[in-house]
Amino acid sequence: MEGPPENDVCSVCHDNFNLPCQANCSHWFCGGCIMRVWQHGATLQPCKCPICRRSITLIIPSEASSGYQNDPEVGEVLGNVERYNRQFGGGHRSLVQRLRDLPFLLRRLAREFTDPQRTLPLVFRARMIFAMILSAIYILSPIDIIPEGIVGVVGLLDDLLIGLIFFLHIAAIYRSALLSRYGGP
Repeated sequence: MEGPPENDVCSVCHDNFNLPCQANCSHWFCGGCIMRVWQHGATLQPCKCPICRRSITLIIPSEASSGYQNDPEVGEVLGNVERYNRQFGGGHRSLVQRLRDLPFLLRRLAREFTDPQRTLPLVFRARMIFAMILSAIYILSPIDIIPEGIVGVVGLLDDLLIGLIFFLHIAAIYRSALLSRYGGP
């Protein structure tokens, strides 16, 4: 799904989506609506999602919106989205925020890997493959920080921790790819 659900409407204007954008909390809004929500509040901090109240640190326009960039209104909204992403997308995020963003980023990454029309830059793909290989080597190797044979089930904690760190690293790499794509140069 590269756009909002078919029978859904924008939760801000309660109308059909006009220039749909997806926030890092996975909710969809009209690009102009979410920019008005941000501008109505404090423009020096990221806005909160009108649905779940999570802090929005990344807004991704749908693929269909790129075809309308020649329209001055659409260009202005996309410019505001790009400015928003530059301002709030690369900043410090807490571990809780990173864990909350993890499902959203991994779903989008999986969709991007399976779509033959879209490709990630070689540098990002190489970093992801390198992280996958190192994580697999550690998890499959008999050498562990906390060995399972000695402490039993507790020994699986280091493997789970390495897996979590791997997924957080992959999400961070993909987030930077999205920022370079939708947040400007």
